[in-house]
Amino acid sequence: MKYNLDKLNELSGGDKEFNASVIETFLLETPQDLENLKKAVSNKEFDHIYQYAHKIKPNADLLGADLVKENLLIVEGHARGDKNIKVIEDLVAKVDVELHNVFEAFKAYLN
Repeated sequence: MKYNLDKLNELSGGDKEFNASVIETFLLETPQDLENLKKAVSNKEFDHIYQYAHKIKPNADLLGADLVKENLLIVEGHARGDKNIKVIEDLVAKVDVELHNVFEAFKAYLN
């Protein structure tokens, strides 16, 4: 399971239109945030790595993309802590794959 809408349903009271709106916004904004995160990683810009990971994480959490959220938490720690770029690169590669799976799953959900 790529996502779990329990938190979103709790927030929305099960309002399907609200849920769809949140998911559509996620699909509009997150791909660019992901690209910015990957660019920050390739440039070893640790402040920006932290910022983009931090920006994506709460939306991933709300939409039940737990693997994405957990990996981004670790990325944040490394970006602020030991700045271990190899670990960050590996985690962001996993986040990239997982988010693309989530994007596809949400597109299917909306259709």
